[in-house]
Amino acid sequence: MENKPQSSITLPSAIIIAGAIIAIAIIYVKKPVTNTIAPVETQQVSNKVNLSPVTAKDHILGNPNAPIKIVEYSDPSCPYCKTFNTTMTQIMDKYGPEGKVAWVYRSIPLDTIHPNARNESQAIECAGILGGNEKFWNYQKTLYEATPSDKGQSLDQKQLPVFAKSVGIDVVAFNECLNSENAKNLVQAQTVSGVNAGVSGTPTSFFVLDKSINPTAITYLNNALIQYKIPQDLLYVADDKKTIVMSGAMPVAMVTGIIESLLK
Repeated sequence: MENKPQSSITLPSAIIIAGAIIAIAIIYVKKPVTNTIAPVETQQVSNKVNLSPVTAKDHILGNPNAPIKIVEYSDPSCPYCKTFNTTMTQIMDKYGPEGKVAWVYRSIPLDTIHPNARNESQAIECAGILGGNEKFWNYQKTLYEATPSDKGQSLDQKQLPVFAKSVGIDVVAFNECLNSENAKNLVQAQTVSGVNAGVSGTPTSFFVLDKSINPTAITYLNNALIQYKIPQDLLYVADDKKTIVMSGAMPVAMVTGIIESLLK
């Protein structure tokens, strides 16, 4: 992974930097465990996170006022994002109906390694533009289930309007939207926000809490670093004590463990 940016990025700079972002090639990391892993709450390095606040303009699945919001920056051509999309679907099936967790999706296409990612991100945005939040999530789900990225293959771009029709979106309007400035600007704005938040690979998720992290969750995170053999820079608490940063397609059991510890 590249080092996280230390300052906010302007739009032109973000276009250049975002193109150089490297995908996180993990489902979960297996490295030799040493005794040098510092407890999360006593890290000496700065973990300041400049995450754009969740607003009504975001794509939110679940309760907008949930005590835990998982803001995911994702690339629809990324195989690990496909894996994590399945994980988040399971998480929302479990915690969404009770209003405990909300899923916020933001695009950050990795253009240099996934040439179709921006087009696919714009397609997902067009579903939201033309059909609202429900169509956005239906289209997103359809695309991630269909993409063969986990097999090392690219999605046939001719399928994008087919997906639109399958979720009830007018195909003519969709094709007009796909290359519109509106769709392009929405994806680019999310890319800029991801770069400013320090995203250096996909998927990267931020657990945004409505109150400071509790001791139970701190203990769980410390144990998870060891149990799942995760490098400390892929799972940590931000300086505000209300944000947990998680990079990579971590297993559903670990994500569930984080949520359960936060709810206590």
